Formats: sequence, C-alpha cells, structure tokens
Amino acid sequence: MRDANFWIKTLDLQIHPEGGYYRRTYCSTESLPIQGLPSRFQASRFISSAIYYLLRDTQFSALHRIRSDELWHFYAGTSISLYMINHQGDLLKCVLGANPEQGQVFQAVVPAGCWFGAHLNQADSYALLGCTVAPAFEFADFELAQREDLLSTYPQHQALIHQLTHPSSS
Repeated sequence: MRDANFWIKTLDLQIHPEGGYYRRTYCSTESLPIQGLPSRFQASRFISSAIYYLLRDTQFSALHRIRSDELWHFYAGTSISLYMINHQGDLLKCVLGANPEQGQVFQAVVPAGCWFGAHLNQADSYALLGCTVAPAFEFADFELAQREDLLSTYPQHQALIHQLTHPSSS
C-alpha cells in the first residue's frame, strides 16, 4: 500500500522548515535580472521552481509568506485545507483534493506576500502535493510567521493562527 513512508522514501523527501517533507524537483536554468523583478526582490531570481511536498499525520504547513506567487497541486492522499490571509486581512480557505463534488480543487494559487499555511483534513493520513513558484523559490524570500506578531496584526484570526503556528521560543 502506498502510504506516507512509501512516498517519502520513493521521492527522497527531506524535512521542510515549515513542517512536512519536500524535495525540489525543478529549477529553471534561466534567470530574471533584478531590474526585471518587482522591488520586493533583493537580487536576480531563476524564472521558476517546483517541489514535491508531503504532509502526514498531525503535521501542518506553518503560516509563512514568500515574495512570489505559489501554485499548489494535489497529487494523492487525503484532502488538505489551505488557508491564506490576504493583503486586506481577510481569511480565505481552499480545499485541495480529488473530490470536486465536495468542492475540492486540484490547484490553488497563493498570491505573493500573503500569509498561508495548511493542514490535513484527516489527521491519520497524508497528502502528496506539489508547489510551483515563480519567480523561483529562494529561502531568502521565505518568512515563517511569529505567532505573537500575527495575533497582534490579525486578532480576528486567533484560532487559525494558534492552529498553524508554533509557540514562540522566547
């Protein structure tokens, strides 16, 4: 049976800092010069990149944001709920999965700069996903949310912030 361990081993996935497992599968060989990028970028970037991403059991993708748009793809397993806090502070939810009759979709876009995170909709399962980022993902563009900062900015989303962040280590 294909379970989370099968995919972690077969796809050679490694632990991701935001939670779950990943492996970069593609990065374009061509780059965009800094002059051709929005001002939020500090240096040139490759055109695009892609990863496999897997969540299992009680893991979650902790709230974070990046400087690029990120397209999520659903491949296998249980559905996930992908949450975004947009630039107006609104909370948006998208369910990725294989059951369109239940409102699930195979792809969802997270706009650049939005806080976002995800969790499995069935805790004792897994979800195999993909993420495509353009301009390409660089850890320099990655910001993991600090619970207290988000709570002070978005107190109306307290429950989700507690669910998808880790307690501060201070």
